[in-house]
Amino acid sequence: MPDTQSDGTAHDAWTLAVDCGGGGIKASVLDAAGTMHAPAIRVPTPYPLPPERLVDTIAEIASSLPPAQRATVGMPGMVRHGVIVSTPHYVTRSGPHTRVEPHLVAAWSGRDIRADLQARLGVPTLVLNDAEVHGAGVISGAGVELVLTLGTGLGSALFDGGVLAPHLELSHAPVRRGTTYDEHIGEVERARLGDGLWSRRVRRVVEGLRPVFWWDRLYLGGGNARRISPQTLERLGDDVVVAPNQAGIVGGVRAWALRAG
Repeated sequence: MPDTQSDGTAHDAWTLAVDCGGGGIKASVLDAAGTMHAPAIRVPTPYPLPPERLVDTIAEIASSLPPAQRATVGMPGMVRHGVIVSTPHYVTRSGPHTRVEPHLVAAWSGRDIRADLQARLGVPTLVLNDAEVHGAGVISGAGVELVLTLGTGLGSALFDGGVLAPHLELSHAPVRRGTTYDEHIGEVERARLGDGLWSRRVRRVVEGLRPVFWWDRLYLGGGNARRISPQTLERLGDDVVVAPNQAGIVGGVRAWALRAG
């Protein structure tokens, strides 16, 4: 009989990896080595998005991909043990920066989305914050490693020796005159400022966080990380690197081996 893992799947199990963002939902199926066995499928995030619609969307994408023996889903917001504490975008009428709908806040708050997805997909399922899954795809497992994802807003995940720390919604902390990190370096401000000025703002944020975390390595990921100017990257130092955006998918395999603090 094949060796099995703690989730009951074989060591050579294939993983459905799903990266849920504010603007798009992307997924593929990977083998145990992290090799994709189908091109990633991306669909626009549908709004309004109650939990049932997210589950339906992920199941529909999965039906177009090779079969997998387990699933990993990364999504924005505070996720604890597969249960949604809060999610910033999926409670809005038509996406990021639109009106928050109270009935969606109620629908998402305390929702065991892991159980919903596991029942619908029929395989063991892991649900984490999207930055945590992204981090699983890039960390070395040595020292203190911080992951910041730059996209619609700011995502973050902290690891120490490969151990995942409890999630903190750094994105909601005020950074300047009551403005949150999400608002300060999110996509709206990048589009308004242009890549050059926005890159300088990212650099100031990184330098401000350095004495808070004293990381051994900082990974900048997410769709906007590639927009940081080369001059800014050079000034950030050797302990700051840009991670490939595909880490949000590849991390779906490695996330199963993460140890929680």
